[in-house]
Amino acid sequence: MTKIRLLERPGHAPSMRFDRLADLPPQFGAIAPQPGDLILPSPVNAHDHGYGIRTLDFGAVDDALEVWIPGLRLRPRTDPYLEALVAFGRLAKTGVGATMHCHNSLNVDRLVDEASAVMRAASDIGIRLALSCPLLDHDAWAYDGGPQRLKPFLQAGDWQALESTIPAYAPISSLLAAVEAVAAANTNPLIDVQYGPIGPQWCSNALLEAIAEASAFHNRRIHMHLLESPRQRLWLDRRFPEGIVTYLDKIGFLSPRLAVAHGVQLRPDELELLAERGVQLVSNPTANLRLRSGVAPILSMIEHGGPAFAIGLDGTGLDDDQDLWREMRLLYLLHGGRSLTRQLTAENIFDGAIQVGCQVVNARDAEDFAIIDYKALIADALFDDLDEAEVLLTRMSARYACGLVVAGREVMRKGELTGVDFDAALAELLAQARADLPRLVKQRPLVNALSEATRAYYAGCPGMS
Repeated sequence: MTKIRLLERPGHAPSMRFDRLADLPPQFGAIAPQPGDLILPSPVNAHDHGYGIRTLDFGAVDDALEVWIPGLRLRPRTDPYLEALVAFGRLAKTGVGATMHCHNSLNVDRLVDEASAVMRAASDIGIRLALSCPLLDHDAWAYDGGPQRLKPFLQAGDWQALESTIPAYAPISSLLAAVEAVAAANTNPLIDVQYGPIGPQWCSNALLEAIAEASAFHNRRIHMHLLESPRQRLWLDRRFPEGIVTYLDKIGFLSPRLAVAHGVQLRPDELELLAERGVQLVSNPTANLRLRSGVAPILSMIEHGGPAFAIGLDGTGLDDDQDLWREMRLLYLLHGGRSLTRQLTAENIFDGAIQVGCQVVNARDAEDFAIIDYKALIADALFDDLDEAEVLLTRMSARYACGLVVAGREVMRKGELTGVDFDAALAELLAQARADLPRLVKQRPLVNALSEATRAYYAGCPGMS
C-alpha cells in the first residue's frame, strides 16, 4: 500500500509513514493528502516585492542592479490590492505559506492605504505576511550625490523630465509615524508590520539611527537590503570608513530583530559580527545572478559561523516563475563546495527556508504545511527509501505542490486557491496594466536614457565600472 509521508524535519530525519489519514497526528486535521503524498512544513519566501506584474513584463530587462533600477519607473499603475493578490496567489499555488513583502511605494502619504490593501490581499489568500514599510530620505539614483550626478549624461529635455519627478522626502518623524499607523491598522495575527529602510545608501545617518531607536522601543523588526552590488560596497566604504556594518552596530541597529537581504559583498569579519548580534541574512541567489551582483558568501558563513540564513525570491526567480523550490535548489548547488564532503547540506537549506524564514517574518510558532505529490517525484525510482530531502532538492518544483494549509486553513488544493479566483484576479490586473500602456510608451524613452546615463556615470567612477 502506498503510504502518506510526514517529513517534519527535512534534512534531519526521514519521514514517518502512515497507512491512513486518520493515523496522522491531530494537528494535521485540516490536511487532505492522498496516498503517495508527502507533508512537510511550508517554506518561507523571506524577501520579495509583491510583483503581480513582473518586471520583465513591463520592460525592465535584467541588467546590472543600478542600471536596472530606472526600469522600475515603468511599473504600470494598478490597484495595490490586485497587485498583491496576484503576487501572493502565485506563491500560495506553489505551496509557500508565508512571504516577506517589501512594499514598493515611496509616497508616505499613500503608505497606510496601500499597506491596508496589501494586508487585505494576504488575508484573502490566507498566507502569513511580513510587511516591510519602505523608508528612505536619499535619492535612489546615483549613490554619490543623487540625480544631479546624472545630469551631464542626459539630454537637456531628459534632464528636465527627470528633475520634475525628484521627490521631496518626508521628515523622519513622519516616516516612522506612517509605519506605526500601518501597524495600528493591522488586525490580522498572521501579519507582522516591520520597518523597511530600503538600504543604507538611500538612508541618512539620522534616519538609520531613528529606526534603530524605534525598533528597540516598539520591539519591531527591521528588514533591509544590505551590500547587494559591488558599487554599493565601494560607495558605502567611502561614506563609512569604519565600515557600514560596524557603524550599524555602533548605533544599535544590529540585533535579532534585524534581517538583511542579499549581503553579497559582506566580508568575513562583518559576517562574524552579524552572527554575534543574532542578525539573519536572506540569500537571493537568482536575483544576485540576474542583476550581476555576484554570489553571496554562504559557504564562508557555514565555515566560520556566520549569521543564520533564509531564502527569498526577490521577485526575480530563476525561470521568472516565483518558484521557491527551484531557488532552494540553486542555492544548494551553488554552495555545495568542491570537497569530498558537501559543505552546504540539505539540513542547512531546509532549516533556512523554514525555521530561519519563520524568524524573518516573525512567525516562529507557525504550523503551516505543504502537501507534495511525492509519488510523482519518485515514479521511476527503484528504491523506496531515498532521502526525501535530497529528492526535493533535486526534483521538486511548483507543479508538484498539491496542497497548502496555513494556521489550520486550507489555502490551496490541487494547485487551485480556495479563497479567491486567481485567474480572474490576474485577468483584471493585466487589463489595468494594459490600460496604462499609453503612459508607459511615452515614459519608455526617458527610462532608457536614465539607464544608459546611469551606466555611463558608474563607468566613469573609479572602481565602479
